[in-house]
Amino acid sequence: MTRTLASALAGRVAGPVFLPGQDGFEEELTGFNLAVRHRPDVIVGAREAGDVAAAVEAAVAHGLPVAVQSAGHGFSVPATGGVLISTRRMTGVQVDPETRTARVAAGARLGQVIAEAAPYGLAPLNGSAPHVGVVSYVLGGGLALLGRSHGWAADRVLALDVVTADGRARRVTPDSEPDLYWALVGGRDNVGVVTALEFGLVEVSRLYGGGLFFDARLAPGALEAYREWTAGVPAEMNSSLALIPGPDGRLCHVRIAYTGPAEEGERLVEPLRRVGPRVLETLREMPYAECASIHDDPPTPMPWGADNAMLRELDEKAAGIILAHAGPEVIVELRHLGGALAAPPAHPNAVGHRDAAFMLAVLTMDGRPAPAEVFRELEPWTLGRFLSFMGHGEAAGPELVRTAYPAAHHARLAVIKAVYDPGNVFRFNYNVAPAS
Repeated sequence: MTRTLASALAGRVAGPVFLPGQDGFEEELTGFNLAVRHRPDVIVGAREAGDVAAAVEAAVAHGLPVAVQSAGHGFSVPATGGVLISTRRMTGVQVDPETRTARVAAGARLGQVIAEAAPYGLAPLNGSAPHVGVVSYVLGGGLALLGRSHGWAADRVLALDVVTADGRARRVTPDSEPDLYWALVGGRDNVGVVTALEFGLVEVSRLYGGGLFFDARLAPGALEAYREWTAGVPAEMNSSLALIPGPDGRLCHVRIAYTGPAEEGERLVEPLRRVGPRVLETLREMPYAECASIHDDPPTPMPWGADNAMLRELDEKAAGIILAHAGPEVIVELRHLGGALAAPPAHPNAVGHRDAAFMLAVLTMDGRPAPAEVFRELEPWTLGRFLSFMGHGEAAGPELVRTAYPAAHHARLAVIKAVYDPGNVFRFNYNVAPAS
């Protein structure tokens, strides 16, 4: 059946079609996270939206599920069998400086948008790494580097081009199809495959940012100082703290992205300098186009695992639990939320847990699941999960996905899923089952 399907698709799509064992098959299914290995029956290397529609239509006709291999990071449940649509060839980016908007194809990366928008003094609400795919990042919520200043990237979405399970290509806006818009923005690809995205940009051309690196022996004092410091900083101050492995031992890395004047940023950061001597300090005024240097996330694919918790607060006891589990085998990161991230969106969407004060992420560097003990102990402080930093494989099953949403959000997603994908064709990538 798969050879018949592949032959039929080869005559309908502009991009390549791969079967297991063929040259290019393994390369095509390999994403950024090497711990996630899809094993589909057929891969469609989509070049345009029509290829996506043809792939979905053919898969449904043959009773097969559909998964998406998007650009950049992208955790997911590995797809076993079915049709895998690879969007990495769909890389178009258009920036309109007059309307301060961008339109991107499904395989574009945030670094492309940063580069295209920078000459106009504009920027997307990108995250810490520019090599992340735009569509999966935004549809998962989009926890932005400047989130406290400007909110969730998802809240800037103006329109989406999407192929639903019936093979129909739709243009979705908050007004044209509000339920489908709501479910896509924050619900990932549960109800369709997005082929293009339009969103608003923000006016920002520079910032005061960089990092303070402390020896890990200062981590307890640094975390306590950071916890107290975040309680009083303005929304223009965006920051995170991570315990990371370094070439000469573990480091405590405080990241800063301040949108106000550099001299004010210097004054605001001063209490953190009192923690002790820095191994390295990189704080400076910089063009926004250089914002990736703040976190300096590695661009090389690797196996990794993760889990996270959206914390309602970070008191002394919760901080102690986090420190107790910050072993040498993991990266532990706290991102300060609040500010504009807590504001309701102009157009309602599925992004949940807006009242969280911090997001805690724990990552492994070898693909193993993140240690569960820290999350069990932090349950009294936990509102739920953040979709885009969730684990992969069986660990990211329906019950864990449920925690990414308030109960009412999850129930609404299931109802909308039943309308647009009653057969659960899109059953990978943080699946929400259709309501019965």
